[in-house]
Amino acid sequence: MSLIPRPCVDPELRALLAGMPLVERLDEEILAQLRALPSPPPDSLLAGRRVVRREAEVPAEDGAVVRLSVLSPADHDPAVPAPCVYWIHGGGMVMGDRFGQIDIPLEWLERFGVVVVTVEYRLAPEATGTTAVEDCHRGLVWVAAHAEELGVDPGRVVVSGISAGGGLAAGLCLLARDRGTPAVAAQLLICPMLDHRNVTASSRQYSEEPGVWTRETNEFAWRTLLGGRADGEVPPYVSPARAADLSGLPTAYVDTGSAEVFRDEDVAYASALWAAGGQAELHVWAGGHHGFDAQFPRAELSVTARRTRSEWLGRVLRQAAAGGAPANGRPATFSG
Repeated sequence: MSLIPRPCVDPELRALLAGMPLVERLDEEILAQLRALPSPPPDSLLAGRRVVRREAEVPAEDGAVVRLSVLSPADHDPAVPAPCVYWIHGGGMVMGDRFGQIDIPLEWLERFGVVVVTVEYRLAPEATGTTAVEDCHRGLVWVAAHAEELGVDPGRVVVSGISAGGGLAAGLCLLARDRGTPAVAAQLLICPMLDHRNVTASSRQYSEEPGVWTRETNEFAWRTLLGGRADGEVPPYVSPARAADLSGLPTAYVDTGSAEVFRDEDVAYASALWAAGGQAELHVWAGGHHGFDAQFPRAELSVTARRTRSEWLGRVLRQAAAGGAPANGRPATFSG
């Protein structure tokens, strides 16, 4: 057991976690077992919702196919452009699919009428380095190029993701900024996985015993993704905490729990955005473990976190609809 003092998990969440299988570490065998577990079919995830689903395939530069699912409100009129949430799933960049944690953006589809586009990026160890973030970029460029066809307002595209998806969302915003396209109105980062170095106090606190995501599982995931790259060879698009320049990025929402391994890197990233003159809203939910509101959405802390996040998104979308420029200062124009 770890002897390092650490914040406790919220009592309600702790009771819910007691019924879950938790692991201290990952290896290739455990990863294969987790990947073999059946995922709920997409139709079951969308059952009872007034959603129209469309599939798209986007060619990557190496000839692979990046799959996207476009989820639109059933009453969406493409002639009236809607905001768009570009969703990136979690799973440590080693597991999961584009329907992971999809209930989170579907709440925004129902509340704000957004079109949700979710991307199937390639996973490690089959794909390493920048492949995942490049896949995400290809999908976002496709959305921008097909905005009129999709009924999407190009000035109200929000990039969002959870855990590994949150880290990829941050890296995607850096990549889009540096390549000059496409513009992003905001980035919504949920307990993002931002730093491959595992050097923070929170990374040491949540180790040496089973948990939702531990220092040991994090080390395995990063090692698998980086494929032997030395620290100095890791680009900021993969590990955004390494970015030396965070200027010119879209306004950000960053949330995390006090009782999780990513807490300190997430706080540091928000602080770095402020230091670069950017705008960020940061929430550290006392007693929240990694991914708490995705796993237990009806817990009291989860309800509060989701409501607060949605209220921020609503403000951002209203400001963009009123003619506000993207926070990175670039006009909302795109090229495919």
